[in-house]
Amino acid sequence: MRIANLAGRGVFVLGGEDGDHQAAEIAAVSGGRFGPDLGQIYQNWGRFREWAATLAPDALHTHAFPLNRALLGAPSPAPRQVFAVGLNYRDHVAETGFAVPEQLPPVFTKYVSAFSGPDSTVVLPVGGHVDWEVELVVIVGRELHRADPEQVWPALAGVTAGQDLSERISQFRGPAAQFGLGKSFPGFAPQGPWLVTPDELADRDDLELGCAIDGQEVQKARTGDLLFPVPELLSRLSHTVVLLPGDVIFTGTPAGVGMSREPQRFLQPGETLDSWIEGVGTLRQTFVAGR
Repeated sequence: MRIANLAGRGVFVLGGEDGDHQAAEIAAVSGGRFGPDLGQIYQNWGRFREWAATLAPDALHTHAFPLNRALLGAPSPAPRQVFAVGLNYRDHVAETGFAVPEQLPPVFTKYVSAFSGPDSTVVLPVGGHVDWEVELVVIVGRELHRADPEQVWPALAGVTAGQDLSERISQFRGPAAQFGLGKSFPGFAPQGPWLVTPDELADRDDLELGCAIDGQEVQKARTGDLLFPVPELLSRLSHTVVLLPGDVIFTGTPAGVGMSREPQRFLQPGETLDSWIEGVGTLRQTFVAGR
């Protein structure tokens, strides 16, 4: 099952990973049983999944209409908590020069005001060094607290693609790093194009992800290389915090970021960044100069 945030309303997405897609409003298909608010759908994820499993294909196609990607927003647009994870791929750890984390990778946040949909124009902060970080993003469907790893996937609503765009000057400006602020300028958390439930994925623990600038590939890896795979990562998080329905977790980026290149490379006005995750879909960000 694929569901999306279309102009603030929850919809089913019909069609494959690529090509033209159609949408069917969840509120219309359910006859009002579930409203258009995706936040409420995540709060009632168990009931929603049980009901959706009973739907015949005709029930969706009766309400279908062409999906306009320009109207898509982040699949979980108003989470109560957003977590972002660093140093979760060994090759990325190596390129940064940090030590490999043993108990838990670094955890910080991105603020909801940075959220956008999959296709967006991003204003580059004046004088900034904006970097790219493609990431698998997971969305919680059921509360997790002190969870064992095997309890994690059944509690997730699904996955989506994300970019953890990062302005490196403000991120590392002293006396202490400002990860949350440096990664939360407007448009710095594009996600989408939709949520994909884990059962739709050929191998939920080993998906290819990558990104390219103006067609030049700069990152490519597989989520099977995560130092802390999704079940282990969320289990460990849940032993400190309570993960809530609709919460968004950026799981980390692989090697290939601009900050670690020689010479360093950062995003420039006029460039386009395409990002993808196997079985999920693509993002496209175009960058313009700030004033």
